Amino acid sequence: MNSFYSQHAGCIVRWHDLPGSGDPVVFIHGLGCASSYEYPRVVCDPLFGARRAILIDLPGSGYSDKPDHYSYKTTDQARVVAELIDHLQLDAFWLYGHSMGGSIAIETAGLLAARIKGLMVSEPNFHAGGGMFSRSIAAQTEQQFLEQGYNAMLGSETTAWAGCLKSNASYAVWRGASSLVAGVEPDWEIQFLSLPCPVTLIFGELSLPDDDVDNLKQKGVEVKIIPAAGHSMSWENPSALAKTLAECMAA
Repeated sequence: MNSFYSQHAGCIVRWHDLPGSGDPVVFIHGLGCASSYEYPRVVCDPLFGARRAILIDLPGSGYSDKPDHYSYKTTDQARVVAELIDHLQLDAFWLYGHSMGGSIAIETAGLLAARIKGLMVSEPNFHAGGGMFSRSIAAQTEQQFLEQGYNAMLGSETTAWAGCLKSNASYAVWRGASSLVAGVEPDWEIQFLSLPCPVTLIFGELSLPDDDVDNLKQKGVEVKIIPAAGHSMSWENPSALAKTLAECMAA
């Protein structure tokens, strides 16, 4: 586990730097997750191709610090990711983000467009309004979520995701969800389509049909489907995700 002090977030941010060949892949996790929890199984899969991988735990998540003064907005999280990439002096890298992490990855790619070799996002938020999960969180006040909503959500969660959620600060989850509902200008889809690097949209087979898939296919975006998986594809079918990411980079 590695660490550096983020000037932007005002806290210690931690990440795994897993050795391998080629330009590294930077992984950005989604809401209530942590890359250190979610992606080791993916990057250690033989189908990933033994490529160097950077697994960041965003502020508020996993092993990273959880300052209560920080906004946890996607735009601020993107600046922290860019800060880490500058800290690592990466002249060329690939970027992958899932769900909220996909939206953060899109904003990060815009900040570092000259150095990014390609962007892969899986089921990101492309527009304001959030998804069912983030909307249900943001419908509460922050105080309500801290006092009742977070524990209620933990108590009702029966999947492996519950273990990762416990590593997230409750206020970080609420502020991140509220950021997704509020959206950004221009929205994430417009930013995604304007990037000069190759872009790929990844979806789980069980998440289909989806309007974003149909819309972006019509706009010429390459779409990859992960079989036998839904939104939580990194643990539902990690080998297929590893293979898909490797194919994107080989192309």
